[in-house]
Amino acid sequence: MAKKFYVVWQGREPGIYSDWASCKQQVDKFAGARYKSFPTQAEAMAAFGKQPRAVRSSTSANKTSAKRTTTSKGSLTSEQVHALTAEIKIFTDGGCDPNPGKAGSGLALYRNNQLNELWYGLYDPMGTNNTAELNALNQALILAEKALAQATTVAIFCDSKYSIQCITQWAVTWQKNGWKKAGGEIKNLALIQQMFTRYQALKSQVVIHHVNGHVGIEGNELADRMSILAVDTKVVDFCLYQPPYDLAALLALRAG
Repeated sequence: MAKKFYVVWQGREPGIYSDWASCKQQVDKFAGARYKSFPTQAEAMAAFGKQPRAVRSSTSANKTSAKRTTTSKGSLTSEQVHALTAEIKIFTDGGCDPNPGKAGSGLALYRNNQLNELWYGLYDPMGTNNTAELNALNQALILAEKALAQATTVAIFCDSKYSIQCITQWAVTWQKNGWKKAGGEIKNLALIQQMFTRYQALKSQVVIHHVNGHVGIEGNELADRMSILAVDTKVVDFCLYQPPYDLAALLALRAG
């Protein structure tokens, strides 16, 4: 029997489960349970951030809205990020001060929901925020490629809808049109082409999720601080920030 992955949107503990027994524990005899099976983990991860349509009473809807943090459509909350079952979770961010101006990229990598690595660099004195965001996402794809080669599950979280759409949607059309778009040039084209090639090879195994910036998602906040650290230190290479990690001190650094 083919392996399935189960998404629980509403249950005792929302998340993604790799076997029916675990899923059943979350939904069995749970009033208003919402769940569904998917043939691949990538599809399950993509679906997890999207609530299925369901008929609810006005009372239950009010209770739900009172308990949950509101985000833009398709963006994951901190609770949803934590509940995803990927072993490796990579958060990316880019900063630019001003825009255009001094730019840098940052990344925070978690293993089993514990901070494992911080990265910063790719300083560009004449950069843009979009370029910095793309550079950070590209580094996440490079790390994901290495992790997947070790049979490790990976999820990527990015607060730049521009970067996500560039490589998951727009690049498909641009490639078909000979890497041209109606109405003007494709900015950051060389970088986007490189990322698109890498993403095409990984997309069946990894999902890039959107999260809102500066809403208290720790990984996103740390990636942000790393991007500004890159700006402040003018580090050109993409470097590993050396542990130990004092989270309070890191989060107190200048934000982007």
